[in-house]
Amino acid sequence: MSTPFELADPAALGFDAERLDRIAPFLKTSYLDSGRLPMTQLVIARDGQPVYYDRQGRMGEGREELRDDAIFRIASMTKPATSVAFMQMVEQCKVALEEPVTKVLPEFANLKIYKGGGGSIPFAPGDPSHPIRFVDLITHMSGLTYGLQNRTNIDAVYREHNLDFARGRMDSDEYIRILSELPLEFAPGEGWNYSVSTDVLGICVERLSGMRLGEYFQQHIFGPLGMTDTAFGVEDDTRLVDAYQYIPGKPPKMIDAGIGSNLGKPGKFDSGGGGLCGTIADYHRFTTMLVRGGELDGVRILSPKTVRLMRTNHLPDNADLTEMSSSLFSETNNAGTGFGLGFAMVIDPSKTLMPSSMGEFYWGGAYSTAFFVDPVEDITMVFMTQVYPSSTYPIRRQLKTLIYSALAESRAD
Repeated sequence: MSTPFELADPAALGFDAERLDRIAPFLKTSYLDSGRLPMTQLVIARDGQPVYYDRQGRMGEGREELRDDAIFRIASMTKPATSVAFMQMVEQCKVALEEPVTKVLPEFANLKIYKGGGGSIPFAPGDPSHPIRFVDLITHMSGLTYGLQNRTNIDAVYREHNLDFARGRMDSDEYIRILSELPLEFAPGEGWNYSVSTDVLGICVERLSGMRLGEYFQQHIFGPLGMTDTAFGVEDDTRLVDAYQYIPGKPPKMIDAGIGSNLGKPGKFDSGGGGLCGTIADYHRFTTMLVRGGELDGVRILSPKTVRLMRTNHLPDNADLTEMSSSLFSETNNAGTGFGLGFAMVIDPSKTLMPSSMGEFYWGGAYSTAFFVDPVEDITMVFMTQVYPSSTYPIRRQLKTLIYSALAESRAD
């Protein structure tokens, strides 16, 4: 098999090669042969050095075998990039985490907290909210929501305006205007709800930098890191895989062909919460930068102290998400899991009921892509596929189990 990576000897980096070799057959038998996933691509690294790579399946319906340089919709794996961009603003003292977002978004000056109504009747006049702070946005404690939560009357209005997927419908100023007229689910800082908060954070980056978010990413993150194939939208749609949706009891349904996708057309809005497309090789470089404390190949993106702050639990009283979350859906498990500045992280490995390290941080995307960074073991993983929603299969847990079961030398003891 060809590979976009120069693979190191697994044994030299503390892995059992025979156990790593269990992964490809598992994916083939459990997911590819059964038709549950159309394609899989995986890279595992330690100390920034790839030790295992596998790709299987096809680019899509009637298309060629999956390419090493295939481009995937990484959806919410955009959020960590947006969070890194914002923390670059913090490092430059252009903004502080504790400041109110009205410093950048004056439209949010008169937000109200939900008190009733919605649907067929207007929202009831809510009580005024105290200001959302930037830290509330980056931790999903803002009181904003997602239409996809499909839980409240506020979610329903988000769906009416298509706020979860605004790329082709409105620009960022219109996006903020609509949000400013809707009530919050709860007072900022008093709960956790997976939401459009990171989209709003991306607009803050735009206003602070004077640049469109994709342009900012290119100049300050992707370009310096050598992430040559990650962007909002795609230039070469022949490399974009087809996207699928899970249908109970049936094969996944193709919902967006790679060739001819609307992602090949310019968007009105760069979604900091979920709009990027990119390759596994690019995201591996991003995770390597994170596990190395903000630096890669002599290029520093963030300071080690900033990365440490980002991967620290910021939920009140070191709570986990079982105590704070009102979400029906997010890209994380709740038990033993905290939330930092753009990532979920493990705060109690025993409660997660899977192999993990204290302080390991991670996230995923709606099309079942995923990554994790283990700073204790210096391990990173990036997994790519393209089936919506990401809650369909337990593949993230299974991959973590297979990876840690192949670890022969732990650095935790």
